[in-house]
Amino acid sequence: MTSGVRVELTAAGEKFSGYCAGPTNVGRSAVVVIQEIFGVNSHIRDVCDRFADEGFVALAPDVFHRQQVDVELGYEEADIGVGFGLKEGLNPAEVVADLAACIQWLRDQGASKVAVVGFCMGGLYTYLSAAQLNPDAAVAYYGGGIGDYLDQATTVCCPIMFHFGERDDHIPLEVVASVEAAVSGLTDATVYTYPAEHGFNCDQRGAFDQAASTLAWQRTIDFFRRHLD
Repeated sequence: MTSGVRVELTAAGEKFSGYCAGPTNVGRSAVVVIQEIFGVNSHIRDVCDRFADEGFVALAPDVFHRQQVDVELGYEEADIGVGFGLKEGLNPAEVVADLAACIQWLRDQGASKVAVVGFCMGGLYTYLSAAQLNPDAAVAYYGGGIGDYLDQATTVCCPIMFHFGERDDHIPLEVVASVEAAVSGLTDATVYTYPAEHGFNCDQRGAFDQAASTLAWQRTIDFFRRHLD
């Protein structure tokens, strides 16, 4: 499997790091991978490596850098508490600005097209990126909080895909239905649900669901190949 490297990024004069997998400067399509509340941990780095193995350049920025750099949490209760605290301290506008810088950095490196994908908290910021930053495609995995920003659905201007778990204690199915209704008028928007819990894609969590993870991943890869190639 591909192994990535640490890169330095800048947004609004602030420096922060990212994990980048796959060769830049070769005209490949790229993906910004937006972390969960657990930081750019081994799971997120593995996701980047998997995208690189599929032929994409993948960049995961350190979203928490203004509060604490290099956050790397596990999935125990104590870590979850720390992660939620860090999430609550984020300024959404600053995060979106960081993601804009990541998209531009990848384009400056020669990426032909750039997509965004995110998990949990990162799913929300994927949606906000699709609404505000004009990426070439977007995929949001169980994005908590999207229901609070449904008014931005009309400004999504790229193909977008959502993956939700039907047994997600954090995102009720009523919210999933409201997301689906909000994006129903878009040219290319798809909402998938799976008989799984929140975090079903992460093989380090008790909620991991192999069948749901495999299917969602294949749909994501096919979606990116369709819109980024």
